[in-house]
Amino acid sequence: MTPLPQERRYTYADLLAWDDNTRYELYDGQPVALASPSNAHQMICMEISRQIANYLVGKRCNVFPAPFDVRLFERKDDTPDDVSMVVQPDLSIVCDSSKTDGHGCKGAPDMVIEVTSPSTARYDKLLKFNLYQRAGVREYWVVDPAARVVSVYTLKDGYYRAAAYGADSSVRVGVLDDCTIDLSTVFPEA
Repeated sequence: MTPLPQERRYTYADLLAWDDNTRYELYDGQPVALASPSNAHQMICMEISRQIANYLVGKRCNVFPAPFDVRLFERKDDTPDDVSMVVQPDLSIVCDSSKTDGHGCKGAPDMVIEVTSPSTARYDKLLKFNLYQRAGVREYWVVDPAARVVSVYTLKDGYYRAAAYGADSSVRVGVLDDCTIDLSTVFPEA
């Protein structure tokens, strides 16, 4: 998942114009193509999404699965030509509907969930961790299918505080009152 060296910087306007059906993230103007996720990855995302979506029925927040463009640092008057950072989290929870448009989220979602794979683990645990923290994502979950662990990072005073939960745990979603995810149904049997 390392971006290829480019002679120029690209913007969100460029991504919107490309029609090759490849999913991309954009890091400081450098595009990174995303591979298709594994079946286990998709099953984990679907189960977490199902539990959150069931909880959200009749509430103001929404859960969005990838592909969903999150422009973490987009400002109010920015155009797609001004945006050079775009990520596609596996799941995003947005409670302020004014942040969503026809393409994704303008600014930081309330919560982001990333399911790691061998090719994305470094990005999810280092680069995206730092980006989400800097952008003010209030809660960030990193789901590690191989270890069957969910690391939960909660933003406090501008920095993430960490906790980890095993496959038999129930985890409270901090940004959603009274929402708990049952991890015993999240990880597919090996």
